Amino acid sequence: MITKEDIILICKTVQDPEIHLDIYTIGLIYDISISEENDITILMTYTTPLCPFGARMKEDLTKALSVLNPQSITINITFDPPWKVSEELRQALGV
Repeated sequence: MITKEDIILICKTVQDPEIHLDIYTIGLIYDISISEENDITILMTYTTPLCPFGARMKEDLTKALSVLNPQSITINITFDPPWKVSEELRQALGV
């Protein structure tokens, strides 16, 4: 059985090529769900709607999650709410 913790660990291996931090830590992952049949559904966002690396991050995440051998992987993209830098991340990045 795939767990949410398994998925979080994998999300932490996928980097945002612009920010050079993982997509989970910077808050791009909004929701994770796993069905009883091991279907993975993720709701995520990009740093901007026109993010030049969005498709690449989605592809990298799909590839990384495939090691869990899920029945299916669905990654839905949303911009509601729009992503914004958390105060903790702002401090870590020095901005």
